[in-house]
Amino acid sequence: MKWIDLPPVWLAAFAALAWAQSAHLPAGLDFGGAWADFAGGLCVGAGLILMALAFAEFRRHRTTVIPHQTPARLIQSGIFSRTRNPIYLGDALILLGLILRWDAVLALPLVPIFVWVIERRFVIPEEDRMRREFRADFARYAQKVRRWI
Repeated sequence: MKWIDLPPVWLAAFAALAWAQSAHLPAGLDFGGAWADFAGGLCVGAGLILMALAFAEFRRHRTTVIPHQTPARLIQSGIFSRTRNPIYLGDALILLGLILRWDAVLALPLVPIFVWVIERRFVIPEEDRMRREFRADFARYAQKVRRWI
């Protein structure tokens, strides 16, 4: 059952809710056409780029990307010098982009709810593990780099 509690599964579930709202309960609302498609595409693209940059750093530092494991190294370079959670930020951008592309206006509240779930299920436990493992290094890093943006 551990494979169910992974961020991509949560993202897929929230995206499915957004799609269902768009397809079955549009309520006559939309974002207004081409600009929403463009902005949605930008959000999805930005999210994918953030994730790719983060995965490259994980690979370069030869540490785990799996959320429930303690990393072997504290990554502070690359995209991690700008945000402590680029993959989760990328997930949120992808969800926002899909909502915009699908004209799922009523699904917009899913974005902050998704961020809250990810923060509680993954970010806080990961930071607790890193705080225990890397102590002062993580404390300095957390003071220097924001959790999200």
